[in-house]
Amino acid sequence: MKLLKTIKKIFEKNDSNSIENIEEFMLENNFGVEFAENFIEKIREERVTDKNIEETLKESIKNILDNTDPKIHFANSIPAVFLFVGTNGTGKTTSIAKLAHLYKNQGKKVMLVAGDTFRAAASKQLEIWATKLNIPIVMQKEGSDPGAVVFDGLNSAVSKNIDILLIDSAGRVETKKNLLKELQKIERVIEKKIGRKPDETLLVLDAYTGQNGLAQIEIFSSMVNISGIILTKIDGSSSGGIIIPIVQKYGIPVKFICTGENIEDIEQFNTEAFIKMLSG
Repeated sequence: MKLLKTIKKIFEKNDSNSIENIEEFMLENNFGVEFAENFIEKIREERVTDKNIEETLKESIKNILDNTDPKIHFANSIPAVFLFVGTNGTGKTTSIAKLAHLYKNQGKKVMLVAGDTFRAAASKQLEIWATKLNIPIVMQKEGSDPGAVVFDGLNSAVSKNIDILLIDSAGRVETKKNLLKELQKIERVIEKKIGRKPDETLLVLDAYTGQNGLAQIEIFSSMVNISGIILTKIDGSSSGGIIIPIVQKYGIPVKFICTGENIEDIEQFNTEAFIKMLSG
């Protein structure tokens, strides 16, 4: 589905319901209430026509996305430490593997830390990816203290001159109090070892959760300082629009998008490329 072109086609019908139909379409495709209402107001006030509606829409999207910086933060000293948070089932483990593959191909020395000790399956899946990618992983048995695993990972990364350390964490939001303690402890361990908090704390969201993704941002933002979003399962269909309310409401940049199931299907977010994707 070519979202922006579809909006133009709705507008071109020029019937009494066109504007209302545009607003309904935008809400159904996760553009968010605020953006949809503002754009409808723009149509009414600025005499938008079928000749310029698509460009006007692109400009409105660009103005919002340009308010955040998708650049990845690397400290001056290694290892760069990325902490990954998110609920189970969002594709967090696979996203870590994709980033590991991306950076390894750039010539970086990458290491994984299986900090989700609550689910044995999470550690096992990460271990499988580490084997496939031929990169080191630090892990302990199920039920181990996540802070201890991260501590071991940091020690190993420092001793081996690792460039980038990617740390998984638990995603059991149903026990929010326990998860909060775990994440705060992980942050303390990192800060004590390297003298700073994680260079990036990345929240992994499934784009198809739509507006529920915003609730996940609320939960994890109350626990840790989210520096960026990784959106999985994103394409030019209804999943794409969710980026707009994320940036507009929370001011948190989308830093990576995952566009498919293959290990290569991850890319750093780029506003122009995203708008082109929405255009089809």
